[in-house]
Amino acid sequence: MAQQQMTSSQKALMLELKSLQEEPVEGFRITLVDESDLYNWEVAIFGPPNTLYEGGYFKFTNTPTPYKHPQRVERVKQRD
Repeated sequence: MAQQQMTSSQKALMLELKSLQEEPVEGFRITLVDESDLYNWEVAIFGPPNTLYEGGYFKFTNTPTPYKHPQRVERVKQRD
């Protein structure tokens, strides 16, 4: 079975994800909601010390829209 060719947006997202995995940003955790869907990310932000957000844990997921990355910014929503 032939493998589907990646779109330019999938290639860009794959590079961004790889970069974030190789060099994580302190205070953030970024994962794919579904390993087979590069358009559906989950981002967790940990409140930085000595701020009003200290000890906070904020989780967001993108709301899948037509795949227009990077021309259109994805919408996100906060999760509990």
